Amino acid sequence: MSERPSPTSLEQTPAPGTHWVRHQGEVLTIELRGVTQESARAYVRTTLGQAGIRWGEVLAYAEHGRAILHREWSDVAMRPVGPGRFRADLPLVETGVFEAKAFVLTNGDETVHWVAGDNVRIKVESAEAFCSNTIYTVFPRQFGQQPALGEGLQNAVHELDGVGYHVIPPSGTFRDVIAKLDDIAALRVRILQLLPVHPVPTTFARMGRFGSPFAAGDYCTVDPALAEFDTAAPPMTQFRELADAAHARGMRVFLDMPANHTGWASALQNHHPEWFQRTSSGAFVQPGAWGVVWEDLVALDYTHHSLWRYMGEVFLHWCQLGVDGFRCDAGYMIPAGAWQYILAKVRSEYPDTTFLLEGLGGPQATTENLLGSIGLDWAYSELFQNQDAAAVVHYLDGAWRTSHRLGTLVHFAETHDNNRLAAVSPNYARMRTALCALCADQGAFGITNGVEWFATEKVDVHGATDLNWGREPNQCDHLRRLHAILETQPPFHPGASLDFIQTVHGSALALRRRDAAGEMV
Repeated sequence: MSERPSPTSLEQTPAPGTHWVRHQGEVLTIELRGVTQESARAYVRTTLGQAGIRWGEVLAYAEHGRAILHREWSDVAMRPVGPGRFRADLPLVETGVFEAKAFVLTNGDETVHWVAGDNVRIKVESAEAFCSNTIYTVFPRQFGQQPALGEGLQNAVHELDGVGYHVIPPSGTFRDVIAKLDDIAALRVRILQLLPVHPVPTTFARMGRFGSPFAAGDYCTVDPALAEFDTAAPPMTQFRELADAAHARGMRVFLDMPANHTGWASALQNHHPEWFQRTSSGAFVQPGAWGVVWEDLVALDYTHHSLWRYMGEVFLHWCQLGVDGFRCDAGYMIPAGAWQYILAKVRSEYPDTTFLLEGLGGPQATTENLLGSIGLDWAYSELFQNQDAAAVVHYLDGAWRTSHRLGTLVHFAETHDNNRLAAVSPNYARMRTALCALCADQGAFGITNGVEWFATEKVDVHGATDLNWGREPNQCDHLRRLHAILETQPPFHPGASLDFIQTVHGSALALRRRDAAGEMV
């Protein structure tokens, strides 16, 4: 909003230009001071309460080419609360990113006097995400009983591989995961996050023994290898069984969505090759990160609005099947405009859907824009990449501010991209899981299946490594206690503070957490 010279000394709380993360059901209070004319009227110009208008304009732009006119702005009258002071209490009922700023109208010439500075920006997250955002990542393939191959059978498999046959062992299934849900729920996790469940290459362009779940063949269905053969329940029905079983145990379901790319010979590559990136020679582009090219993938080209519309329907399709949120794989590679459309498409029908950005390897500025301006909810923390005490303190100092300003950063103790903590030692695994949990904002803490059993084999997305399920010793009780703390203790709820109070150098960390009222419990 443009500013005009003002004869007043207007002061606003929250301060202009600040960013805040809040939740549905809270109230944002805006106060204005320094109004010198007794008969002046004060207002807040804001986008709060007008999310539907904003979504409608974004959808009309991508689907019909209509201009975005920003009609979501409205003026809310402030009430006088004392000499030169006004106040407005604005309920936060919709998820998304909103803006607000106060101004004064003087009588006579109706001159508008703005508070100096930029708009206040308010990120409103779902009430469901208020606290205890504990995530358990599931790679369904690992939940099967992998057959032990004797030497003779191993030799036969290698011989078949060598002459071009494709030998794929049995996969874990959705029903195998359901059979373990009581054990997972006993850890007190609140979110079950599934690695991609789409069909993967089995012959052409398959990499590894199984093929990568990130090489999606069809975004709208599931890999039949993840289902039992059941004449009464096809694979998609069995996926819904898993979603229903998780919901029945009080868990939300997130789905990993590799929307930046497909596998080779995917349905999209066959039917819409124009939606893919090409080199100057006409070859399909293979994406990558950290200097690694993912050779079994092909990159989508989001300059096409028709692709935006297709992907919006894909995300909506999974919401209709019971998915409550999405891990947005390599989400920083997708343009902000495409995300804005996808969010508008989904939140027009499922407004409380959570979008977790996987921005690892991408520019920090891109992550901040997608969280603070576009409206993705959460992002991956990089705490797991910091090992010594000084690096942890340095990282957490910035991460804490980002979480409170732009959107929650989730501390994963392990992901499928990392080596297993227990490969160092069980004690190291216990220490790192505790560190990530106890430093979490709003209880945003994640683990990957097998962490609780001290699994040592790195998750191989092209294979099916062992989870160590049911082994002793384990850290199930340890994780259960950590999750209970995040769920029940106010210093781990919104508005809490985290301070480092160590006075000596070394590998030890001393931290202090206070609740929103400044109290330690």
